[in-house]
Amino acid sequence: MLNEFWANASTGYKVLVFSAMGLIATGVILSIAANTSGNQGLAMASLGVIGLGLVLHVTGLVIRGQQIRKSYKK
Repeated sequence: MLNEFWANASTGYKVLVFSAMGLIATGVILSIAANTSGNQGLAMASLGVIGLGLVLHVTGLVIRGQQIRKSYKK
């Protein structure tokens, strides 16, 4: 089921998923760098980057749910 969905998923969905993963990973790396160097401003900015990645992730879940529901109705 998962392999079939990913193989048939739209390019936009795939870009959304990889963008979300990239933003979350970037935010975590920024957070680690900020906390080891004691840079409070960068630490707060990293939370925003992680939050944006999570919003994109939830958006991807909604899109995937809608696509699966449409496929069940057929």
